[in-house]
Amino acid sequence: MRTFVMFALLAVAAADKRPLTTYGAPGPAPHHSAGPQIAIIRDDRVHPDAQGLYSLDVETEDGIRRQESGGPGGSQQGSVSFTFPDGQVFDLKFVADAAGYQPQSSFLPVAPEFPHPIPQFVLDQIAFAAQEDAARARGESRGPSASYGPPQ
Repeated sequence: MRTFVMFALLAVAAADKRPLTTYGAPGPAPHHSAGPQIAIIRDDRVHPDAQGLYSLDVETEDGIRRQESGGPGGSQQGSVSFTFPDGQVFDLKFVADAAGYQPQSSFLPVAPEFPHPIPQFVLDQIAFAAQEDAARARGESRGPSASYGPPQ
């Protein structure tokens, strides 16, 4: 039985086509991409110069495009675009500087306009807090049992 197990292990080791590492152990498996290879149509890059200015302009055959440029102090601006499987074109423009990252796209969520209606329970809580603050300022002290009770 031991001989059979030894031959089985030897057969598995011989079938492993991965290269061996320095210590004789199998190395990482080779990378095989399951999807199609996408060609890069344009790859224009200007690496940072003496002033720290750089730029890149990359486009692939499947329509992905990225442009970016930047300068000293970390300021950057650029754009990214691609097409979703349903045909919609995603466009994003951005600026990143001392004011932070400022993206612009019709695909980004938008906060509701302000001032929006404030729910009544919020207004009630604000009024209650104001009453507590006024009572505290007058020196009136109420314990938790007087301040917090069942809803009315």
